[in-house]
Amino acid sequence: MPVISHLRELRRRLIVVMLILMAGGIVGYLLYPPILHFLEHPYCSVPADKRFPGTKDSQCVLVYTGVLDGFTTRLKVSVISGAVLTSPLWLYQVWAFITPGLRKSERKYTVIFVALSTVLFAAGASLAYLVLYKGLNVLISAAGSGTAALLTANSYLSFVTLMLVIFGAAFELPLLVVMANLVGVLPARLLKKSQRLGIFLIFLFAAIATPSTDPFTMCAMAVPMVVLFEMAVLFALVHDKGKARRMAALTAAELPDDVPSQIDPIPGPINDDMPIQSGR
Repeated sequence: MPVISHLRELRRRLIVVMLILMAGGIVGYLLYPPILHFLEHPYCSVPADKRFPGTKDSQCVLVYTGVLDGFTTRLKVSVISGAVLTSPLWLYQVWAFITPGLRKSERKYTVIFVALSTVLFAAGASLAYLVLYKGLNVLISAAGSGTAALLTANSYLSFVTLMLVIFGAAFELPLLVVMANLVGVLPARLLKKSQRLGIFLIFLFAAIATPSTDPFTMCAMAVPMVVLFEMAVLFALVHDKGKARRMAALTAAELPDDVPSQIDPIPGPINDDMPIQSGR
């Protein structure tokens, strides 16, 4: 496909993605009341003596101080929730743009990629929602007795949505590793060699990416990511071993009896585990 055709295809895909996000934003705007109740529930689970009483009945409320803060907050929540709800549709558009550049054997992973990416993002966001119950209580209680939190709707919802999006996006890491291994970009030997570095980078990413500074939230993100990363490495090892056996069998089947085997003239390094036999 010429460059101009690639650009036209990219423009068409971007327009479709924008339309999908706009439709998702409209749905999120209409569903704003239940979404708001869902997002504010972790804050309402904090003990009442740690929350500033908004009414005479000590109900759980979020305040806003600006005239336009209510509208901007609703608009922000609607856009983010719409993007999450329509993620399978626009993820398919992204993958459909990449698919023509792949081999036929690699295009079959389209449905698997979209399905697993949606499941992993939902799993990460669900874990973040559960962590918020403990994390908010720890963060708000850190100020000590005699204090109460008066959170604005904008700051609190920004914090919660950022946590959900970061956790969901972080859980996409093993899928990217597996897909890179399937297309041959990231071999298993490289993954196994850099496992310790990968775990260190995961904890470093969790420490930087989490909006809160408590170690509980960092470990809540890093530990599941490490488990998923190790599962991805194990999958890559099994896949590469199976691929090597299939290639060896195919090569042996195609090699005629009167053709000598190809031998590397430069020997590789000696394995320390192999016994060395001394001759006379």
